[in-house]
Amino acid sequence: MGLTAQQLHQGLDAVAAREPGIARALGIAGYPKPLIRQRGYATLLRTIVGQQVSVASADSVWNKLEAALGEGCPVETLIAADFDTLRACGMSRQKQGYARSLAELVVSGELDFDNLPADDEAAIAELVRIKGIGRWSAEIYLLFAEGRTDIWPAGDLAVQAGIGRILGLELRPSEKETRALGEGWSPHRGSVAILTWHCYNNAAL
Repeated sequence: MGLTAQQLHQGLDAVAAREPGIARALGIAGYPKPLIRQRGYATLLRTIVGQQVSVASADSVWNKLEAALGEGCPVETLIAADFDTLRACGMSRQKQGYARSLAELVVSGELDFDNLPADDEAAIAELVRIKGIGRWSAEIYLLFAEGRTDIWPAGDLAVQAGIGRILGLELRPSEKETRALGEGWSPHRGSVAILTWHCYNNAAL
């Protein structure tokens, strides 16, 4: 599961002690709520379902999949489902390919969600073997489903915009600049990432 409220508070307090912008943001916006997902296959499958569509559309597709395949869309049931069944649920040919890649890695035992490498970069490398799962999706999974404290998704536009607002930058920093900004906040960068999503639309900052 993801970072708890206590972990968020402790992490952000530690960073705020040495970064005035973070301290100011906490004073204005308060602490963010935990963002927690279940560990495992279903969370990554939902990530694939939600790619490049609205939250409402993703929820609709997921509900149809569960109605057709069963709760959590069991791996074996997904693999056995034919193209037309998945298509009727709203899954494009490309997303079906991604979903089957995920399911087959799980069934073969090549991907074990209970034993991902402890090293964050090694865990990301393991997850991006799944077709359709890039670095951002892997980072989000590790942050929300495993609660890894130092994940810093610098390629996320909302993280870039949020940290720019928090630090009072004139322009939204690039991914490279955002990654560099976060180096001094280790090992609490996951808490800062969650704060950026909490703050990026806050007009008071």
